[in-house]
Amino acid sequence: MTTGAFEDYDEHAATAAATAQTASGRRRILIAGTIGTAIEWYDFFIYGLIAPLVFDQLFFPKFDQLTATIAVFATFAVGFLARPLGGIVFGHFGDRLGRKSVLLCTLLMMGLATMSIGLLPTYASAGVAATIALVVLRFLQGFALGGESTAAILMAIETAPGNRRGFSAAVIQAAGPVGVVLASFAALAISRLPEADLLSWGWRVPFLISAVLVALGVYMRLRIEESATFREARPAETVPVVEAVKGHWRPILIVFFAEMAQTSYFYLTAIFTISFATRQLGVPKDVITRAVLFANLVGLVAMPLIGAWSDRIGRKRLFLAGVALATISMFAFYGAIASRDTLLVTCAVILAAGVIHPLMFGTEGSYFPELFPTRIRFTGVSIGKQLGTVLGGGIAPLVATSLFAQTSSTYAITGYYVALALAAMIALGFAHETSKSRLLG
Repeated sequence: MTTGAFEDYDEHAATAAATAQTASGRRRILIAGTIGTAIEWYDFFIYGLIAPLVFDQLFFPKFDQLTATIAVFATFAVGFLARPLGGIVFGHFGDRLGRKSVLLCTLLMMGLATMSIGLLPTYASAGVAATIALVVLRFLQGFALGGESTAAILMAIETAPGNRRGFSAAVIQAAGPVGVVLASFAALAISRLPEADLLSWGWRVPFLISAVLVALGVYMRLRIEESATFREARPAETVPVVEAVKGHWRPILIVFFAEMAQTSYFYLTAIFTISFATRQLGVPKDVITRAVLFANLVGLVAMPLIGAWSDRIGRKRLFLAGVALATISMFAFYGAIASRDTLLVTCAVILAAGVIHPLMFGTEGSYFPELFPTRIRFTGVSIGKQLGTVLGGGIAPLVATSLFAQTSSTYAITGYYVALALAAMIALGFAHETSKSRLLG
């Protein structure tokens, strides 16, 4: 099967559009994309790190602890449910009007939603209206990220030389761990506050800090140029989403199944583990948040190295290796967490989220976009990636919590991931290698 999105490698053709922009322009795009993406991921993940610690008491106080935890993760999942819609909407405008305008719009939307969460009244003072407002703002966060997570990467690979697309995309991907590291520092800091201070004002501070970060990101993005590859590409023959679904449904499905495996693994070993380890196993909050922090520090270093490696040996091989190792590791991961040993818990999270996960996440930034032509690249990647994220990472903590509630065992959670991983391996079996192919208009 062919995806129809690439042809035999031609180094001159692959770099023609990229060299139309100056070296300084390319660096500016990479820096602006990295900073802005880190801020967006900080905004999105600060909820995932803080909500399991206090939101059950602040916004769902009428439920018992397990039900309140499920409600917190259900609200967390709302952000992922919004991502496909954001991906399609911003994908349309990104393929029609350009990547830069989308980058500015998504950053502002995400920042305003995050700051507003920090200003929300709690259930105690506003009742169910506070809970509804939290859900709406979480939806807006996901809607914004649905466009951001693709736009910055497309700007990177469409301006990079043909033999450095993997590295450039992985630098943008590394901004994800940077954002999580920033969020982890914030969560770690407030987790040490006295319980009364944490519940009254401490939880708000990480959300309000977003105002400063967003201002920096907007400044950087106003100074970049549009992708030369996009400017020179012929427009979509119809509405981008229609052309993508009709003419490129095979690569969309490949991206969908691969993304489910990638995102679910991270959220099962990082986000879900925060609640599971602290609520069910009694692991101290600062131990697990510190482990997630260390894992992301390792991941942000590993990501560019893996991207550069994919330029040499190929994207598909590394992604498949990541899926295989993720599957194997799941059989031991929760046993290590259940040991409650600080060193073992920390090493387990670092190995999973900091070493194994980057094999998938650091590779997909270049692999997925290379499966589509420029004219519908934003839309095609967004559909597969955002739907895969929703049905993978978006619901993974909720599914895992529900499975544990029903079975009191982590084996069901492991089986859940194994099924997702097998689906990804089958889909990738139909995919071609793209690292030595040129981008098409």
